[in-house]
Amino acid sequence: MTQHFFGDTTVLLGRSLRHITRSVDTIITTTIMPIAFLLLFVYVFGGAIKAGSGSYVNYLLPGILLITIASGISYTAFRLFLDMKSGIFERFQSMPIARSSVLWAHVLTSLVANLISVVVVVLVALVMGFRSGAGVLSWLAIAGMLILFTLALTWIAVIPGLSAKSADGASAFAYPLIFLPFISSAFVPTDTMPGPVRAFAEHQPVTSIVNAIRDLFTGQPVGSGIWIALAWCVGILVVAYFFAVLTYRRKIS
Repeated sequence: MTQHFFGDTTVLLGRSLRHITRSVDTIITTTIMPIAFLLLFVYVFGGAIKAGSGSYVNYLLPGILLITIASGISYTAFRLFLDMKSGIFERFQSMPIARSSVLWAHVLTSLVANLISVVVVVLVALVMGFRSGAGVLSWLAIAGMLILFTLALTWIAVIPGLSAKSADGASAFAYPLIFLPFISSAFVPTDTMPGPVRAFAEHQPVTSIVNAIRDLFTGQPVGSGIWIALAWCVGILVVAYFFAVLTYRRKIS
């Protein structure tokens, strides 16, 4: 059964990745907005923002990476919606394949596409002067956290992808997720914010994840912060997975 699942998922993943390679503009579109934010905040607002003694691009990059992922997963919902409306899901259900492999193929496609977008954004940041004192283990920890974050948001994207009534509705859910880093420590320290906003910013997942990645980039001790960030990622992933699978079962039943 496990071998059956992995084989089916691999075949369907190849199908989804071929769709991506035939529309490279999807990845380009996904990376344009985060890069635009990076350029805007570093070269236009950066001189007026006080975010420590280091380079502002170093401070900014962790939040931009999360925005890159948040904008990228909207395409996962969009692709799922198109498959639902085209009837391909019903066709797959009539075949002797593992049912969950259909969803996992879309999720893994999202992971691959978003990691490519993240690499592109990091390369642009390097050109803009980003430098990191992180060692190999720190880079692996950063990669692991970004993968967990991508999987968590992707499983959230599965829900509107399966249940939305229109293509616009399927992808529009990502807008609040893109906006969330703006009310966090991604762009400015939270201690510069007014009381209620600061309270929200300091107790939402993006701030914990951004702070952990920022500390890893600079080679500073992360302490318990990394465990809080991981707890957020894993918690969101588990809850989103549960509701996504529940929605999927209702759709195909």
